[in-house]
Amino acid sequence: MSDGYEDGYKKGGNPPLSPLNIKKKPKRQTAVALQEAEKLGDAPLITAAGRGLIAEQIMQLAFENGIKVREDSALAEMLAMIDLDSPIPSEAFMAVAEILSYVYRANGKPNPYDVKLTGNKEE
Repeated sequence: MSDGYEDGYKKGGNPPLSPLNIKKKPKRQTAVALQEAEKLGDAPLITAAGRGLIAEQIMQLAFENGIKVREDSALAEMLAMIDLDSPIPSEAFMAVAEILSYVYRANGKPNPYDVKLTGNKEE
């Protein structure tokens, strides 16, 4: 029995398509907290990481203290494998820099990592 559209599918027989732009929430949430580097040029440190209930507690503490949160599950999974109080690995620099830029803008603060390059041209 067809559904009248002549596309070969039966009415109600196939599961509906799901949108590609909607991410499923993972069963076990992962959260990582970063601390700014003390000196300019140093990498941020991983100060907390956890999955499941620990991740929920990290998120709750962040929200209670007005800390901006950014979701990036792949980055969180990678950083959660690093020892606490360790600097972020070099593979994560660009992703973390992007997140820190977002956080500084969200808090209305100047981004200390923005660099303005100037050159002296001799004529």
